[in-house]
Amino acid sequence: MRLFVPATLPMLEVLLAEGEMPVRSGTAFAATPALIESYASGDLEEIEHVAFLEAARASLRLLGGEIDSGSAHETHPYRRVVVSVDLPDERFELRPDLDSAVVRLVGGGTVSTADIAAVHVDLAGAAGVVEDAIAAVDRADLGDEDAELTVGDALDVDLAWYDAVELPFLLSLL
Repeated sequence: MRLFVPATLPMLEVLLAEGEMPVRSGTAFAATPALIESYASGDLEEIEHVAFLEAARASLRLLGGEIDSGSAHETHPYRRVVVSVDLPDERFELRPDLDSAVVRLVGGGTVSTADIAAVHVDLAGAAGVVEDAIAAVDRADLGDEDAELTVGDALDVDLAWYDAVELPFLLSLL
């Protein structure tokens, strides 16, 4: 199944250096049966896009944590990352109790370079809206409509797509 793993640039650097990347809390997003069931129409690609956007939103939270802890990427702290991976069903479990698109990885909660289908990263022009969305995401989760619009502005910005083999070049060219 195709899973969408929220990540950050420092996490990609770990993936490149070590060949595997820890997945925060083992949490990823996918077009799960619960998510598919919640839509009256739409093909699998459209429903996967919903799961992808959930991963992009979760990347905002990861970026906020890195900024708060002082571990954000030194040059590019405001770039969301989503890693698309293809994993067999035995590598994850569905968690509809957490949300309809949530899955949790089993067995260590890591993905390797061999698992990667693609890497998605914000381009430099998105930094301003992503910075604003990081500041607003917690308020949006609590129901603040203005904050939700701010987060929505970031989610409306498409992440650039990179093939897995481009990862070394991507990180060196940022």
